[in-house]
This record gives sequence, structure tokens and C-alpha cells, in this order.
Amino acid sequence: MAKDRIWQVVIDYAVITLGTVIVGTGLGFFLVPHKIAAGGISGLATVIYYLTGIPVGVTMFTLNVPLFIMAVRNLGVRFGVRTLYGTAILSLWIDFLVGRVSAPTQEPLLAAIYGGLLTGVGLGLVFRAGGTTGGTDLAALLLRRRLRASTGQALLVADGLVIATAAAVFGVELGLYALISLLVSSRMIDSVQEGVGYAKVVLIISSQPQEIANSILFNLNRGATALEGEGLYTSQKRRVILCVVNRAEISRLKALVRNIDPQAFMIVTSVHEALGEGFKDLTREII
Repeated sequence: MAKDRIWQVVIDYAVITLGTVIVGTGLGFFLVPHKIAAGGISGLATVIYYLTGIPVGVTMFTLNVPLFIMAVRNLGVRFGVRTLYGTAILSLWIDFLVGRVSAPTQEPLLAAIYGGLLTGVGLGLVFRAGGTTGGTDLAALLLRRRLRASTGQALLVADGLVIATAAAVFGVELGLYALISLLVSSRMIDSVQEGVGYAKVVLIISSQPQEIANSILFNLNRGATALEGEGLYTSQKRRVILCVVNRAEISRLKALVRNIDPQAFMIVTSVHEALGEGFKDLTREII
């Protein structure tokens, strides 16, 4: 058990490092060179950098000290250490990139989109490994403990004031680009944390539930669960079949149901993430 815990900690810090590097790359290659301050401590640091010349990473680390103290008090020493690690790596990596590399594109819109995509993916990885890179992503986690919102939504709220400040300094147009980048980043954070909807959950109501269940089990090679249901209008009791399949299997499932009971009622919806038998291994999933 001790070895498993040590190995999990190693994996967590490796993911935090990877995510932090991705965030720093998005900032150093795309956002900072184009004066796109897409919220957060990094946005404030970008504004300060262009006004005073103080390195972005130095400003970020300094401004993160109060948030680090809050993390230790509210989320525990373990989380605080991971926050300090992520903040330090990010600050060093950004200062290494800014001024040493040129932006891959001179188009602000592309910079906003790709910068937001990279920072969102990176932050999502860091969050999944149980850490943060400081800044308003840490503030978002603190807010999430009090508000019923996703991390991405909380981050969107926390960053609004920063974008308004950046728009006042750099101009409204760059502020609008920053908003685009923030929206992309927020969506990518939730996608990385919750999955991208690669699976489908299906509810099937039929007069021939056992035949459909057997076909799912032996022809589709998928598991299924029977739920007890009752029609409110007819008061007739029926078994409802619950099944989760991947996107490639949904057409086959529809065909199986149609061949057995053309009058069956089906509900198909997307699943953000499916863990367990037939899908991702829950024991290897990074929480």
C-alpha cells in the first residue's frame, strides 16, 4: 500500500509538472507577447510587465503568496505544497520563455484561441492531479467550495475583473481577445476534468426488455442494468434498460432495439466520463 501511495504521488507531481509547462507555454508563446491578459494573476502580471518591465514570473510568484497561505489554511498542507510547486515551476518557465522566444503567429485571434486552449488543458491536468498553479485558478477552487459551480465557471467569474482592468490598459479590442481566450480556457478545463463526451448512456423502455437485454449482452457484448419503472398514465409496470456504450456502438444498439421492438422508446444522451468495466480503469484514474 505504501508503494502504491508513493507511486501515486510521483504520478501526481509528474502530471502537475506537465500541466504547468503547458500553461506556461500557452502564456509565453501566445498570450503575453500579444498583450492578451486573459484573467488571473498571469493577466495582472502581464499588465504590470508592460507598464513597469518587471518579469511576469516574478510578479506572479509574489502575488501568489497570500493565495498560498489561504490554500494551506483552507485546503491543507498537502494541497499547499502542490500549489507552491506548481506556482514556482510556472513562474520560472514563463520567465524563461518571455523575451527569448517569438510568438508563432502575429494574428491576435489565433493567439487568443491557442493560448486559451493550452492554458485550459494545462490547468485541467493540474487540477486533476490535486494541485494548482496559484492565481485565480486557486481562487476558483476556493470559490467552488462555497458555490455550486464547475471549476471552469468559477474561474470565469474570478477572472472578469482582471480582463476589465487589462481592457482599460491595453484597449477594448485586446480585452475582447482576452475574453475569447478565457472562454476557450474555461471550456477546456471542464473538458479535461470531466471528459469530452465520448460515451453515450441509453435508456430503453420496451414491451420486450429481456430480449433486448440478451441482445445487448451477447451480441453487443456490453453490460446493462434493469430498472423498475411505471407508466404514470397507464400505471403499467415495465423494466427500463440502462446501458452505456461508446459512440461507435450507438448505431448497432439502435439497430438491435429496432429489430426486436420497433415501438420501443429510447433516450440517448452524452456521458462526460465513464469509469469501470468496459471503459477507463477506475483504479488507474487520476483524481
